Amino acid sequence: MQILKNRIIQDGVAVSTEILKVDSFLNHQVDVTLFDLIGAEFRTRFDDIAKNVDKILTIEASGIAVAAFTAKYFNSVPVVFAKKDKPTTMTDGYYFAEVMSFTKRAMTAIRVDKKFLKTGDRCLIIDDFLAHGQAALGLVHIAKDADAEILGAGIVIEKEFQGGGDKLREKGIRVESLAVVEKIENGEIFFKA
Repeated sequence: MQILKNRIIQDGVAVSTEILKVDSFLNHQVDVTLFDLIGAEFRTRFDDIAKNVDKILTIEASGIAVAAFTAKYFNSVPVVFAKKDKPTTMTDGYYFAEVMSFTKRAMTAIRVDKKFLKTGDRCLIIDDFLAHGQAALGLVHIAKDADAEILGAGIVIEKEFQGGGDKLREKGIRVESLAVVEKIENGEIFFKA
């Protein structure tokens, strides 16, 4: 998605060879016009399965806005997001996975309340970043525990060099990434052709 790549070049900051900071438009401040285009692009890329999607599954916090804009293009299906902390209101049971947070460099427990993810639900994972794949794999684990089906994963920015996309694809999950970063070197961001 060229408009996204252009925005990454314009406003993204290569913090290191591992970290790409895009908080001015993606995961701290939200550019709603860009998010609407992202949602439409995910619909285009998943058009062949769009009518089968019952729910969009993501993880808090940065994935929620992208998932919500995307849901609009999938007949406004519910967005279910995994919570990173167990609220006192989550009393009826939940699905659980532990994931390593790349940005926080710590294990994080994620949970989805059982009343929002059911057997037979057909889910599309939508998230802002795919690095090592821990968040997405945690969502896959939760869906499996719920006997729900993952139809695919839509990722705004995939850092290919960190291997998360390969891990999902090895599990047979279709991954559609809107911008694939091949490497970050000397402060420059290189995209996969």
